[in-house]
Amino acid sequence: MFRTKSIDRLQAESGNTPLKRTLGPVSLVALGIGAIIGAGLFVRTAAAIAERAGPSVTLAFLVAGVGCAFAGLCYAEFASMIPIAGSAYTYSYTTMGEFVAWIIGWDLVLEYAVGAATVAIAWSQYFNRVLAYMGLHIPYQWYHSPFEVGMGADAGVHGIMNLPAIGILLILSLLLVRGTQESAVVNSIIVITKVAIVLMVIFVGWRFMVPANHTPYIPPATTYTTSQGVTHAYGGLMGILGAAGVVFFAFIGFDAVSTAAQEAKNPKRDMPIGILGSLVICTILYVLFSHVLSGVATVEDFRTAGKEASVAYAISKYMIGFEWMSKLVTIAILAGFSSVILVMLYGQSRVFFSMSEDGLVPKVFSEPHPKFKTPWKSNLLFFVFTSLFAAFLPDSIVGEMTSIGTLFAFILVCAGVWILRRRRPDLPRAFTVPALPLVSILGIIVCGAMIYGLGWTNWLRLIIWLLIGLIFYFAYGRRHSKLQTGV
Repeated sequence: MFRTKSIDRLQAESGNTPLKRTLGPVSLVALGIGAIIGAGLFVRTAAAIAERAGPSVTLAFLVAGVGCAFAGLCYAEFASMIPIAGSAYTYSYTTMGEFVAWIIGWDLVLEYAVGAATVAIAWSQYFNRVLAYMGLHIPYQWYHSPFEVGMGADAGVHGIMNLPAIGILLILSLLLVRGTQESAVVNSIIVITKVAIVLMVIFVGWRFMVPANHTPYIPPATTYTTSQGVTHAYGGLMGILGAAGVVFFAFIGFDAVSTAAQEAKNPKRDMPIGILGSLVICTILYVLFSHVLSGVATVEDFRTAGKEASVAYAISKYMIGFEWMSKLVTIAILAGFSSVILVMLYGQSRVFFSMSEDGLVPKVFSEPHPKFKTPWKSNLLFFVFTSLFAAFLPDSIVGEMTSIGTLFAFILVCAGVWILRRRRPDLPRAFTVPALPLVSILGIIVCGAMIYGLGWTNWLRLIIWLLIGLIFYFAYGRRHSKLQTGV
């Protein structure tokens, strides 16, 4: 179970791919930005300000960004050296063996498929808000899960099915079937739109910032109890670290660039550019955006009336003369969610494409479309899987599973690049992680600390999910593995 794939064979096979190479460095950076900027920036920032760090949320973004940078450097070395679709799964297979590779491949379902379902749920809520601008409305029961009950005007109404979430998952799955280049073009258009809105909020909001809202910049260490009775450390060092764990969700997605290795025109050069370029750009935008948001509105705003649709609320209340921007921001959030879902669905199908090529999952996941040369059956199967999650489960159940699955993948990648550097220092590397093993160790420590902060309930969910994966591995994967059968 701990036999590793030959990295020499992988490098030789990387040039013989049934997938079409259409992505350059600009498309890869846009792919990364498309996955990163979304729910994290537009939703979780306000929660971090209100419950954890106040205006020092900017420092929390820097902490989370540094943690992701350690993992990003390791991803970049792997992606330039092993330009094969599969991301952390493939990297684990070459360094720690098939058993660990299966665990991480199964774990990545939490990041990509479950993550896509989570964002699709949020997308449906904002979609209904956009419809309200046009005087339209979807009944509560048709955009909520059966586990949710309405409040206010919808008090007592039980959800039945989240239809808008199913709709957006279907549209984007069909777009991925149509072709990677076409999907990349659509994604690039969405990225330009939402980055323009983020920059607009930064430039316009800068003049409306109130110095008192940034004083003190790091609030004294206290505690804050939410309306649900949950107490968090607020202010001080623990508040910043807690906020870093909250806003980590905003960085999920940059590693999806590594799943595009077999569709990159020049993967050894373009993969590091795509991974690190998108991470740097988004970190800068995050720090500036959170600085403006915390300066325009007060902490109390984000704890009360501005808790939901926080960005639009801050614009409407404080940016006098720019109320029209709140509607644009809502539309940008909708577009942002769409591109995140697109990249997550893309990444999931490519991970299972590699696992299928290795025999660990059925061949159906790697069969290319005769015309479009995309793994179309895999796209459609994962549409069904993500739709079940999005239609019938609330986001509170699946959201944090995405974070813990991603952090676990980051830890294995940081360890893997260190192991491979020790075992095969002779391999040519187009990009080399500086200061190894220090970068790997710091990456493992930071990501491990974030996992610790997510609490025992999420540890339990991860363990249960991995146990389900082990059943599939021993029932199918191990018996059909090409590495085990000698194919």
